[in-house]
Amino acid sequence: MTPLPHRSHADDLLSFIRASPSPYHAVASAAQRLEKAGFRELRGTDDWTGTTGGSFVARGGALIAWYVPGGAPAHTPFRIIGTHTDSPNLRVKPTPDTGSAGWRQVAVEIYGGVPLNTWLDRDLGISGRLALRGPGGRVESRLVQIDEPLLRVPQLAIHLDRTVNEGLALDRQRHLAPLWALGAPEEGSLLRRVAAAAEVDRDDVLGWDLMLHDIQPPGYLGADREFVVSSRLDNLVSVHAGVTALAGAATADDDPSYIPVLAAFDHEEVGSGSETGAQSPLLERVLARSVTARGGSSEDFSRALSGAFCISADMAHAVHPNYAERHDPGHHPLPNGGPVVKVNVNQRYATDSAGMAVFAAACERAGAPWQPFVSNNAMPCGTSIGPLTAARLGVPTVDMGVPGLSMHSARELCGADDPGHLAAVLAAFVTSG
Repeated sequence: MTPLPHRSHADDLLSFIRASPSPYHAVASAAQRLEKAGFRELRGTDDWTGTTGGSFVARGGALIAWYVPGGAPAHTPFRIIGTHTDSPNLRVKPTPDTGSAGWRQVAVEIYGGVPLNTWLDRDLGISGRLALRGPGGRVESRLVQIDEPLLRVPQLAIHLDRTVNEGLALDRQRHLAPLWALGAPEEGSLLRRVAAAAEVDRDDVLGWDLMLHDIQPPGYLGADREFVVSSRLDNLVSVHAGVTALAGAATADDDPSYIPVLAAFDHEEVGSGSETGAQSPLLERVLARSVTARGGSSEDFSRALSGAFCISADMAHAVHPNYAERHDPGHHPLPNGGPVVKVNVNQRYATDSAGMAVFAAACERAGAPWQPFVSNNAMPCGTSIGPLTAARLGVPTVDMGVPGLSMHSARELCGADDPGHLAAVLAAFVTSG
C-alpha cells in the first residue's frame, strides 16, 4: 500500500484529538504545542510592552495567538486564521445525580446541533474543567479527563419498539440521560468521582463545566485507510491545522510582510455569543494591544486592520453518496480532493470573489487542490464564524474547510489527506503573498 502524502500530519491530528475531549483541553493542547515552538503566554493583567515573537492569550475554551517577525512595523497587516474549539455534545447539568427504576443516571443538557441517535449505545467518558477554591480566596481552574467507559445512553430494544426503523423519536429530556450505576440517586456521587479523577478535594470544587465524550479512539478507515474517523473533527481538524501553520511561521525565516494570527473561539456551535465567542471583542482587543505594546498608535492599528485578511476554517460537507439529492448538483466535494471554499450570497458564508482569489492563490502556493461548495437552494445553509468576524473587524474573510461526512455526529469522517492539505494552505496564507 502506498503511504498517503499527508499521513504524518493525520497521525499527529489523531494525537491532538485524543488529548482534546473538551474546548478547554483543546486550548491546553494548542498552547503546549505553541510553547514548544517558542511562543509565550500573556495574561490580560500582564504588561505587554515590547512583546515580539510568538505570543498567545488563553481564556477558557478560546485562544488567540500571533507571531511578530523581527523588524515588522506596528502597522503590519494581520493574516488571521479563525477557527472554533467546541463541538456538539451532551453536557452535565448543575444538579447531575438523577435516576429511575433502580438505575443511577446523570442529568445532561444538549449542547449545539446534536444528531441525538449518534450518542446512543456508546461508551462515554467525562471531561471539562473544575473551578476550585484556591489560596487567599482565589478561584483556580483544573482540567479533568476520564477516558473510561463510565456512562452509556442505552437505546430501547427493538422488541419494545417495533416501529423504531420507521422513525426514531427521542425526547431530549426523558431519553438522553446516561446510566452509570445501579441503585437510588446519591447527591454528590458524580462530582466525587470527577474530583477524585482530577486529584482534588470534593469540598474545594465550587463549580464545573463538564461534558461527555465518546472514548472510542480516532483512527483510519477504508480499503486503503484513506479516511480519518473520529469525534470532534468539526472543528479540531481546523484548530490543529491552524496551530501547525502558526508554529511553522514562527520557525521559518522572518517575513515582516504580515503578522500571522490564530483565533480559536469557543461556543460557535451555539451562536458565538459569549465572552470567548466570535461575537465578543476578544480578538479585536488582543490585536489592538499587540500593536500598542510595540509602540504603535490607534492609527497603526487601523492601518493593520485595513490591510488584514481572515480565513475562517471550519469543516465542510462532502457529497453524501446515499443522499446526493440533498446537495447542489453542480457542487459535489469529495474527501481527499482538497479544502473546500464555501460560498453563500446571503452571507451565511463571507466568501466573495476577492476572497476566493486569495484562497486559490494560497492553495497554488501550497500545491494543494481545492473544491467549491454551495448549498442546494432548497436546503437551509449552515454558517460559521466567518461572517461574524468580517462584520466585527471589517476585514475581508473567506470561509473554507475540510469536506467530511456525518457532521455533528458523535463520530465523523474526512479524508486522511485533507487535514495536511489544509495545514499547508493555511501556512502559505500566513507567510506569503
